[in-house]
Amino acid sequence: MEARTGVPWFVIAVIKERESGADPQWLRSIAQGQPWNKVSTIVPKGRGPFKSWEEAAYDALVNCPPYAARNKDWSIGGILTLLEGYNGFGYAQRGLPSPYVWSGTDQYKAGKYVADHVFDPNVVDKQLGCAGLILAMQAIDPTIRFEAPKPTVTPSDAGKAGGGAVVAGTVAAGVQQGWSAWQWGLLAAAVVAVAALGYFAWRWWKRHQAQPEPYHDVLLSADRAKSSGALAALPAPADVWKAPAKPRARRAPAKNGKTKAKRKTTKKRKAA
Repeated sequence: MEARTGVPWFVIAVIKERESGADPQWLRSIAQGQPWNKVSTIVPKGRGPFKSWEEAAYDALVNCPPYAARNKDWSIGGILTLLEGYNGFGYAQRGLPSPYVWSGTDQYKAGKYVADHVFDPNVVDKQLGCAGLILAMQAIDPTIRFEAPKPTVTPSDAGKAGGGAVVAGTVAAGVQQGWSAWQWGLLAAAVVAVAALGYFAWRWWKRHQAQPEPYHDVLLSADRAKSSGALAALPAPADVWKAPAKPRARRAPAKNGKTKAKRKTTKKRKAA
């Protein structure tokens, strides 16, 4: 599974221990500990049935939150963060260490989600946490090593990662943790606000892109004309802008017999 997914074998091992126990016959999925030959009924729901334990494990690591196969940080911090996300960050929201990681160590005392979205502060997790398991495994098998810690991501780098990825990760975390209605509403409002800002920024960019730059065009034409020897045929910069219209001149009265006759008739009427 390490070769197929890129997830270190010892990380898969502690996930298997937490989700399905020893399971010597490999009958339970590492996604949520249910039989892999049936459709799962707890988070992640609706997975399976699969043809083998390997297929179920591949699906859990590649297609289900927190998408362990996509992780690039295999330092001890990156691994423990991934493992906590595998079980959900509901404990962190309560200000508690996750028993999924810290049970059996001096970092954890009590509190456990006894079912999906059901927390009991008095229950003590009897399973060993992933941190203690990895530490004990490393004492037995010295080939277990961690990568160097990754550098901290700056806000500018985080912005370059793309808003779509942030939203998708946030939604996945919400599904995993079972957010309440007001939390989903807050996320929806934030998405709408970001979309509105993006729309107005796009409109501003389009409006400024659409404005002509006539003098710049003239300079480009001049450069082309110099290179082609046709500078004499180049229009003057003033031709680029539309000159104000000249006032229309009044037409001189036509000098014909009809006009003179009309004038004489007018004089006779005035005299009468």
